[in-house]
Amino acid sequence: MMLLTKENRRQLQENALRQKDVAGTPEEIDFKPVVKLFMPDGGATWLLSELDPEDGNTAFGLCDLGQGCPELGSVWISEIESIRGAIGLPVERDRNFRASKTLMEYAEEARKRGRIAA
Repeated sequence: MMLLTKENRRQLQENALRQKDVAGTPEEIDFKPVVKLFMPDGGATWLLSELDPEDGNTAFGLCDLGQGCPELGSVWISEIESIRGAIGLPVERDRNFRASKTLMEYAEEARKRGRIAA
């Protein structure tokens, strides 16, 4: 399965372009995550909201490696694609995921719970 569809990539890159000029300012945009990636045989989950349109590989979102400390940050899609879980399964995209909150709302909830609950 492709981790990101063409539509996922389009929306993620569009978000990154919209964020470019306002990042770090009071006008910074708190997007809803576009995609949820997860390890079917492990505890890692990623909620991604942006993708650098220049390199097409650097994404931004909420990352939870299953160690009790989810955090906001950048990840490489190519690195996520290379990960294999305990029994060798690759990371998958949750096809049924529809964000009901913004990324910061998911992050706040994840900090309280010690994991992403999406």
